[in-house]
Amino acid sequence: MAKTVVVHSDFKALGSQLQEAISGFDANIDFVTKGERNVIKKVSIGDSVFTIKRFKEPGIFNALVYQFLRKSKAKRSFEYAIRLIDLGINTPRPVAYFERFSFGLKDSYYISEHIAYDLDFRVLNHNPEYPNRDEILRQVAAFTFKLHENNVNFLDHSPGNTLIKVSGEGQFDFYLIDLNRMRFEPMDLDARMKNFRRLWLSKRMINVMAAAYAQLSGHSQSKIHELMTKYSRQFQKKVNSKKIRKRKKNKLH
Repeated sequence: MAKTVVVHSDFKALGSQLQEAISGFDANIDFVTKGERNVIKKVSIGDSVFTIKRFKEPGIFNALVYQFLRKSKAKRSFEYAIRLIDLGINTPRPVAYFERFSFGLKDSYYISEHIAYDLDFRVLNHNPEYPNRDEILRQVAAFTFKLHENNVNFLDHSPGNTLIKVSGEGQFDFYLIDLNRMRFEPMDLDARMKNFRRLWLSKRMINVMAAAYAQLSGHSQSKIHELMTKYSRQFQKKVNSKKIRKRKKNKLH
């Protein structure tokens, strides 16, 4: 079985211990996320804590695609993290990625530094009375504007993929995670507003974020509000329709 091991130059000294962490991944019970597709666990090495994400094994066709035609999700996550940091955009520091191949990609892992964050964007969705909520929303809008100005189209810009750390009184730092779906390209206003759709914004959230984005971008607040609302509602309607169809299908069975 062929394998690829790439360790960031900042962490070369930990190479053998990182490989041991991959070998012991199944035995590790320190879960961060136990999803249907991907599993994320924590591991301590010396004084440092790292996050290991194992991606679901692809089907036969995609396994061959990832070996010969397209970069794996682990490799993309590693390379995109380096690129984001070079742009001054926060993401947990990339540490390493591992791939194993046998007639296609069998499994892959991405390792990054563990971030001790205070909340993620989902908290703002579910708790309208969260302290400093409007200010956090304004700063998320500014963070997203920074992404767009740097030609970063984060395709998974959803509530669970922005970690938030309190950095001072009324000040917050934002970290992108789950990086493998990203394009680096110029974005017009329409594409920028469409990029907000997965955040599942309420009317009040749109009011706050549209005003903040408009102030930074120079576009009219009314136009930004119109487009942000349009794409948010289209996405929400699509997701809700899928849920309804799934419930009906389950009842039939």
